[in-house]
Amino acid sequence: MILDASALLAFLQQEQGSSEVERVLPTAFISTVNWCEVAQKLRVRSVDDKAIRENLAILGLQFLSFDLAHAEQASELWQITAPFGLSLGDRACLATGLIEKMPIMTADKIWQKLSFLSEIKLIR
Repeated sequence: MILDASALLAFLQQEQGSSEVERVLPTAFISTVNWCEVAQKLRVRSVDDKAIRENLAILGLQFLSFDLAHAEQASELWQITAPFGLSLGDRACLATGLIEKMPIMTADKIWQKLSFLSEIKLIR
């Protein structure tokens, strides 16, 4: 399972849907682009993002490097996702899921309108 930043943040903040994320965390992955989003939000709250990252890794979360293939896939998704207002981070997550051939977990309900992706798991 590929985690979107919204899903991981829901887990970290114990929001609705956090139990869904907790169940997959031992075998889940997150793109380094989406980790950047999470780390930024943690820093805004003066939370030690490095300690959180280390603890998440202990729980099993793996971090996938965002490479050229991911970048090109994300850029190809721009035109398809533009009508839904998806961000670069959103497209990075989608690209990672497509390239790695893994389902994606998110809290963003708008993603269910993406008909080209059949494996989107909404946490709420």
